[in-house]
Amino acid sequence: MTVNTQHANPNKTRSPRHRAREFALQGIYQWLLNNEDSGVIDAHIREAHGFDKADREHFDALLHGAINQSIQLREEFVPFIDRGIAELSPIEHAALLIGAYEMKNHIEIPYRVIINEAVELTKSFGGQDGHKYVNGVLDKLAARLRTVEVENKK
Repeated sequence: MTVNTQHANPNKTRSPRHRAREFALQGIYQWLLNNEDSGVIDAHIREAHGFDKADREHFDALLHGAINQSIQLREEFVPFIDRGIAELSPIEHAALLIGAYEMKNHIEIPYRVIINEAVELTKSFGGQDGHKYVNGVLDKLAARLRTVEVENKK
């Protein structure tokens, strides 16, 4: 029997940047639940198994950027959510913060990549249909923040 190594060892297929997003999601999740200092969260996550394979620079930007800009980022996506911020699952909330942060601050990353990564994070860590919700919200946010890029893709 042939084993598909892509599914047998998913660690082989995750890019350093994807790993950075996974660790940032975990850190933001922790911040949302415990309101811990981002420096404490950062130090804890850097000790996690597999962190050495993550893009550390992108992790730093995502974790600290999303936390430091959380108020402004929420203001960006609140018009596109159908419930209050407190009603979002912490995973959806963290994925939306990461997606909104990247859309605003990393114009070198195509919006479709940002949405896809947020959807994948939500599929991996969130509830059953959370990824659909995150996809819809970030798609609407992209139309507002990345108007020219979105229009050029049509």
